[in-house]
Amino acid sequence: MKWRSLAVGLLVGALSLTACGKEGSPGGGGSVVSEPAAADVQVAGSPTFDKIKQRGGVVVGVKDDQPGLGFKDATTGEYSGFDIEVARLVAAKLGYGTDKITFKTVPSAAREDAISRGDVDYYVGTYTINAKRKNSVSFAGPYFVSGQGLLVRKDETAITGKDTLKGKKVCSVTGSTPIQRVQQQQLTEAANIVQFQTYSQCVDQLLNSQVDVLTTDDAILKGYAAQQPDKLKLVGDAFSTEPYGVGLPKDDSALRGKVNDILQASFDDGTWQKIYDGTLGKSGSPASPPKLERY
Repeated sequence: MKWRSLAVGLLVGALSLTACGKEGSPGGGGSVVSEPAAADVQVAGSPTFDKIKQRGGVVVGVKDDQPGLGFKDATTGEYSGFDIEVARLVAAKLGYGTDKITFKTVPSAAREDAISRGDVDYYVGTYTINAKRKNSVSFAGPYFVSGQGLLVRKDETAITGKDTLKGKKVCSVTGSTPIQRVQQQQLTEAANIVQFQTYSQCVDQLLNSQVDVLTTDDAILKGYAAQQPDKLKLVGDAFSTEPYGVGLPKDDSALRGKVNDILQASFDDGTWQKIYDGTLGKSGSPASPPKLERY
């Protein structure tokens, strides 16, 4: 299917999903898809899996400010969203149930360092696979494909697409693929590029008229637009292809192969579809599993 035309207009109801896990403590509770922990899992030759076994649980890097994808409830501390469900599925197939998962919020700019240092065992959080990142980490996947879009205030009329960004203040997250694309293609002047650690900070700046536009993957932007449809909107067509992968230590080919097998099985047996339908699919926008490339 044409992923660029994928409309992932998230409903507020998608935020009420019960997938959970608290930063710094084991997760618990329900999930979109109930996956019992597999028994007697072995991943021969994987130092990361050996560390997981010794610890007795998995530490997963995620995002916490992306509605419908990776979102942390400020009151309960629970995590929900499509990426969270994928992370939980991988953990279950590695032999660890929800009570053995610790979600650790890691911002975009720190992902490679967190994986390389072993702060997290793997990372699931709108993590675009690209050549530069593969110099530092490896990827399983992709498990989803999005495209770069633009989020503006509801009354904005001058910005209609990427070719109308000159002279406009463009905001995104430090170290993210979208902000790198804005810089490389010189879509606006360097002085007009504003970077923060989280997308929610950009949203605040946008609502306060401190910046003119937020750019990142349209799946993320539509989540924010759905939260405040009277104040925010998306404009223009998606202008990139963003394959999301599970970030893994660079030299751990054994674990990468295992996670790829887990993803492929979920594509084939309908589990991926159930996860999508229970999270991003709440928007009413259909999607199918992407083709696994086994990076």
